Amino acid sequence: MSIGGLARRFVQDQIISENEALEASNQAKIEKQALITYLVSKGIANAKDLAISTADEFGTPLFDLDAFDPESIDREIVSNELVQQHHAIPLFKRGSRLFVGISDPTNLVGLDEIKFHTGLSTEGVLVEEDKLTAYIQGYEDDDDDSFDDLDEDVEGLDVVEEQADKDDDHNAADDAPVVKFVNQMLLSAIKKGASDLHFEPYEKSYRVRFRVDGVLRTMSKPPVALTKKLAARLKVMSNLDIAERRAPQDGRIKLKVSAKKSIDFRVSTLPGLFGEKIVLRILDPSSAKMGIDALGYEPEQKDMYMDCLSKPQGMILVTGPTGSGKTVSLYTGLNILNTEDRNISTAEDPVEINLEGINQVNVNPKVGLDFGMALRAFLRQDPDIIMVGEIRDLETASIAIKAAQTGHMVMSTLHTNSAAETITRMVNMGVPTFNIATTVNLIIAQRLGRRLCSSCKKPTEYPKESLQQLGFTEAMLENATIFEPVGCSSCTNGYKGRVGIYEVVKITPSISKIIMEDGNAIELNEQFEKEGFNSLRKSGLVKVTQGITSVEEVNRVTNED
Repeated sequence: MSIGGLARRFVQDQIISENEALEASNQAKIEKQALITYLVSKGIANAKDLAISTADEFGTPLFDLDAFDPESIDREIVSNELVQQHHAIPLFKRGSRLFVGISDPTNLVGLDEIKFHTGLSTEGVLVEEDKLTAYIQGYEDDDDDSFDDLDEDVEGLDVVEEQADKDDDHNAADDAPVVKFVNQMLLSAIKKGASDLHFEPYEKSYRVRFRVDGVLRTMSKPPVALTKKLAARLKVMSNLDIAERRAPQDGRIKLKVSAKKSIDFRVSTLPGLFGEKIVLRILDPSSAKMGIDALGYEPEQKDMYMDCLSKPQGMILVTGPTGSGKTVSLYTGLNILNTEDRNISTAEDPVEINLEGINQVNVNPKVGLDFGMALRAFLRQDPDIIMVGEIRDLETASIAIKAAQTGHMVMSTLHTNSAAETITRMVNMGVPTFNIATTVNLIIAQRLGRRLCSSCKKPTEYPKESLQQLGFTEAMLENATIFEPVGCSSCTNGYKGRVGIYEVVKITPSISKIIMEDGNAIELNEQFEKEGFNSLRKSGLVKVTQGITSVEEVNRVTNED
């Protein structure tokens, strides 16, 4: 197959290889994306390099969006729907001419449709893909009125189902500056893409930290005198007992930021030495609908997961530490299985993502509704697929295995570090090895690593011997370019977003035999390697050779030096 158009130019400029050009061209057509958009979104090529090459190919100047004031965009001219559909954004108007920012000069259909809807003569202006994507996201947010005029409007946010009955104990939570500060922190966390917020009181200070791309950073230091008022405000928003300061509590905030958009927070309070520490986890329902391709599975890993999802019975286990994306992996699978002809039930503590068409149960140990009781109830409700939030004990494991042996697909999580340790953990719980060997179809161990910023990452050189000591093989290093973080205005210390790093193990007859012979984790790992299943470490190093993350980040998330 011959390479044509922009793909050929990118190969000539040595931005991508011929194989990458062929594969990217095919995949971009399948996903109905422009080639440039596909290359940047997958981290295959640098947006700036592509833009310079494109500008030279078409003989057009390159416009830097960093020098452009987004407030000057007239959002009345072009609808958000057209902006999203054609990946183009209006920049400025001169008489009857409208200048439109695009990363792909061949996007003539988009320019024509914008011309038709606006009645203006349109002219494309070449911009960098990553900056264009960021501006389009901002255009969408402004169209939703989600974060307009943050400082002026934070008091006006609606907390859905907030306590209506207030007495004197709530006065501390009604202090206007406190209300404004808390709302501002919540909105700021959403805008920065944080996964968690930590409100932490100490003897002589108070700090608010956000976890962004897996790393905690201090964002604010309010006066320590506000400790009780901040805790009271957050507890009122979460429907918690404001007078109870001696015991941990769990709650939920549903924050309605616009007519179209609501954000959920899971809230946990913990009595500390100098006040209550409160942690909020931001729950993003859209993360379960991103699609399996967005999660970072290698092609063979994705195929194994999809193959096991298609089976009518058996067990899929996802393992990893807290915050490693286990729930998103499970819900991505459930979303694929969520069809009219299947009955899907889940038991979670608590339910993090709401999905239409799935029967979700919050376990409540206070009334005796634990995972075991929920599972027994599910089996009386004609289920096809069951998801258990976590297998914590022998009772839950035994019921889940019996369900998987009697014609049901069971999906669950464990808190272990690797696929091999998942098997040994179940044996230690008391689950018979025969049941594990014949029931478990697939084990996924995972971590989340920070993704290198495509705008500023730069190639770096390491001694070959050092790379081999880290675990790189000759084949992996052949024609591979390794990048390191730099840092720019559009990222945090050279990283932007996160990507999954996975160890996906399919239970084969050989592995089943080792399990039934009480093999230990070392023997299991040796067999995994023989059968070609990448360890977490090796999967991370593959991401390094693909230019997606850095050597330092893989060292950090796989706990190796």
